[in-house]
Amino acid sequence: MNAESTAADFTPIAVTLRGGRRVTLRSIRPDDGAALQAAFRGLSMESRYTRFMSAVNELSPSMLKHAVHPVAGRDLALVALAEPAVADEDVNIVGGARYGADAARQTCEFAITVSEDWRGTGLASRLMQELIRSARAQGLTGMEGFILAGNTPMRNLAKRLGFAVTASSEGPGVVRVWLDLQADPAGALPGHEGAG
Repeated sequence: MNAESTAADFTPIAVTLRGGRRVTLRSIRPDDGAALQAAFRGLSMESRYTRFMSAVNELSPSMLKHAVHPVAGRDLALVALAEPAVADEDVNIVGGARYGADAARQTCEFAITVSEDWRGTGLASRLMQELIRSARAQGLTGMEGFILAGNTPMRNLAKRLGFAVTASSEGPGVVRVWLDLQADPAGALPGHEGAG
């Protein structure tokens, strides 16, 4: 891995999603804490459970601090910002994705969340594609995730992006998805369509 390059080097990009909806993808920043908490509170109980596999009503101070301070060169945390209706409107986070590399910086684990009213737009697919591109650029060799077995949209998205789906050590209610980042990138990253 190139020590000069860090995951925080992600260049913000404007993305047009299905239906013409637009977002900006960028790295999370320390001042995103309030907007991130607001986005989390806006999720349904089911979505919160799907993300953390436990009942979480809001992000604790330590969780929030960790979320907005990814480790440079090891983690990448992206947020999707909806275009504001007015110029001075507060930041509106409608999705987020992150990966954290292991101590040896060889493989990483991802997590992703998209607001209910932004599902089906292709946002989850695009966020995942950016995580995969960044992880490859960082020289990581593999990416994994743990998904509730009943989370069919996320399982299907992982399959479309080239992940293998296997049993996990977490028990029968959770599957592990794994992507070989050294495989042909062209075959693993389709266009921007996705379950989002």
